[in-house]
Amino acid sequence: EGLRRLEYRGYDSAGIAVVRDGRIELRRSAGKLSRLEDAIRADPIDGAFGLGHTRWATHGRPTEENAHPHRDCTGRLVVVHNGIIENYLELKQELQRDGHSFVTETDTEVVAHLVEREMLGGASLEDAVRRSLKLMRGMYALLLLSADAPDTLVAARNGPPLVVGVGAGEYFVASDIPAILAHTRDVVFLGDGEMAVVTPAGAAFSRVDGT
Repeated sequence: EGLRRLEYRGYDSAGIAVVRDGRIELRRSAGKLSRLEDAIRADPIDGAFGLGHTRWATHGRPTEENAHPHRDCTGRLVVVHNGIIENYLELKQELQRDGHSFVTETDTEVVAHLVEREMLGGASLEDAVRRSLKLMRGMYALLLLSADAPDTLVAARNGPPLVVGVGAGEYFVASDIPAILAHTRDVVFLGDGEMAVVTPAGAAFSRVDGT
């Protein structure tokens, strides 16, 4: 329903991912949200928290494979993204030399692999996102979750809008208020260069540089 309230932006594919029993369940489809609903009806999905996205193709065709959310090599980390990573090709080639395997034509998939690489070094999801952002050039509204970081969403903004909603014992992240209006009217807009780490305990805000 949240994605439906963002249909006015236009899109050509959609997908959702949820965490259940320590692993990520993913459903995606090209075309209208009704096709995503059909995919979920055919293969139901359930979980306590997750993320979703409607994509307007910039890098790569409007296919199920190129639909968000995008995964890392392990399938245990997913990301959704509005915007464009300008140096994605350079980063992709570097990651491929490191042994990362890419399955889409998108710039967004680079983000998942960058964060995966940083987490392999023992960094938390939050710190891995911070380190990865320092390597990226471009515009982004990003939201990530990892099966290895229970009950945590990490959001970051540089350009496209991102809003955090505070509900009654629940928290939301969206690219625009209509997506979460049914749940809360208490919202915080992230500024450029800002991050939010959202858990069941609340939302913590900071700048990408850590302040």
